[in-house]
Formats: sequence, structure tokens, C-alpha cells
Amino acid sequence: MGSVVAGDTVAVIDPGGGLRLLPHFDAYAVGCHPRDQVFPGAAAERALSRGQAGNVAVVLLDGVVAGVWHQRRRTRRVTITVEPFVRLTAPLRRQLDAQVARIGAFLEATPDLVIGEITAGRHL
Repeated sequence: MGSVVAGDTVAVIDPGGGLRLLPHFDAYAVGCHPRDQVFPGAAAERALSRGQAGNVAVVLLDGVVAGVWHQRRRTRRVTITVEPFVRLTAPLRRQLDAQVARIGAFLEATPDLVIGEITAGRHL
């Protein structure tokens, strides 16, 4: 159930599923248990640091880590690189594009999406 600010005429209903880009140290990723159900297979190898969550920004798909992502800011642009662990179908790609657009709007930057392996950072 969503909340509406007084005076708004439209409620935004967020079903909670789908694809989301969670930032570093997101409460869901850090507090989840059992970890092997939320971070299965490749997710445990790529997104956990000695069993700990939070050091890596994750792609969440229906409550399960399905990839990792990284952002690089350059002036008025932000490059968001996503390394998915699942095949990105057309509907998932549309959800990913929407998430990238939201990050760009939040950062007041033009977003560029790159799909590929993430090599930045000590943890990846």
C-alpha cells in the first residue's frame, strides 16, 4: 500500500517486486537472511565480501540478487555499468532502463548504461 501526500491526486502503487538497483549498504541487502537464498551462486561470489553484504551495489530481481552495478560520475553525466547474472529479457531491460533513468534524475546527471563485467573497485 502506498502513501499519498495531502493534495496529491494520484497514488503510486509499488508492488515491491521487479528489478531494482540497490546502493551500497542498502538495509535489505545488509540485513537479509538466509544469505544463500538472497545471494545465490554467482551473487555470493561477486556481491559478498567474506560473507558480508553492503560493500557492493546489487541488482535485485524479485527479492534475489541477480547482478552487481557500479556508477562513475563525470561532471553532468553518470555511467552506470550493470553486470547481470541473468538474461535480460525485454521487460527486464525496460525495468533496468527505468532504474538508470531514476538514478540520473536523482543525481541531476545524464545517465549512460553499460551492460558488462564490472572491474572497478577492490572488491570486484
